[in-house]
Amino acid sequence: MYLTIIMDLADRRVNGWSISDSMKASDTVIPAWKMAIVNRPISDELIFHSDRGVQYCCNAFAILLETYPKVSRSMSKKGDCWDNAVAESFFKTIKTELIYDQKFLTRHHAKLEIFDYIEIWYNRKRLHSALGYRSPEGFGKLLFKYKNAA
Repeated sequence: MYLTIIMDLADRRVNGWSISDSMKASDTVIPAWKMAIVNRPISDELIFHSDRGVQYCCNAFAILLETYPKVSRSMSKKGDCWDNAVAESFFKTIKTELIYDQKFLTRHHAKLEIFDYIEIWYNRKRLHSALGYRSPEGFGKLLFKYKNAA
């Protein structure tokens, strides 16, 4: 199983995600992107940053992103793992806090546990040192309140 996430670096919230059995863009990044723009519609210009995985480089995803004029693309340099450090940190965290301690009986069970981890725990309750020990949701409320007041 492959887990694809789309995270807002401002508040570390996972806005879109997908679990799939293949690395095809139609099963990974495209459904994650569609979820992300429903959960947080694009209002300002943004940069979509990713590594150089085949699902991010393919024509289907490139064409999809081109339909969003406020979105610019950015990709890691070849062999530069630090360029995607926040996403890599998320994957380390989910493995440590959920995956390694869990025996999933079925794929469906794994998907339910991952849903609960991302939507209930990680986005709403888990405190992040980078966010002043607030959850992504709590920090996001402060961030958008400040942005809207300006």
